[in-house]
Amino acid sequence: MTSALLRFEEVEHVADAALRVYGRDWGELLVNAALGMFSLIAHWDDAPLSTRHHISLTSVDSETLLVDWLGELLYFHEMEGEVYVEFEILGASQTSLQAIAKGTDQWRPGTAIKAVTFNDLQIATTNAGFAVTIVFDI
Repeated sequence: MTSALLRFEEVEHVADAALRVYGRDWGELLVNAALGMFSLIAHWDDAPLSTRHHISLTSVDSETLLVDWLGELLYFHEMEGEVYVEFEILGASQTSLQAIAKGTDQWRPGTAIKAVTFNDLQIATTNAGFAVTIVFDI
C-alpha cells in the first residue's frame, strides 16, 4: 500500500503513543490525524452518529493548528464522553480551520490519551501530499 492510500499507521515510541499520518492535501491530513487519534482512544464499530460540533480555530503555524485541532477534539471527547469519527472540513489553511466533527457516545475504550504533544512534530511535504508523525502523551 502506498502512502497516498494510507491514512495513518501506529509507529513505535518509547513511552507514549505515536502515529504517522498522511494526507493528499492539508484538509485530508487534518481529518486523518483526527481519525488516527480516535482509533487509539476507542473502538466504535458502526455506531450511529448522534452529535456534531462546529470547530473554528486560528493558530500561528501549521504545526500549532494541527495540535490545536486534535487538542480541541480531545477536550470535547473528555467533556462529552464522545468519540468523533466523521469530519467535514468547511475551510482550512495552514493557520486556520473551520470544521464539523460528528461523533457518537457508543464506543468501547482503547488507549487513554492525556495530551497531543509537539514532540518531534514536523509536517513534511511529500510527492503524495503531506506526512507527519504525532506523539500523544498517554
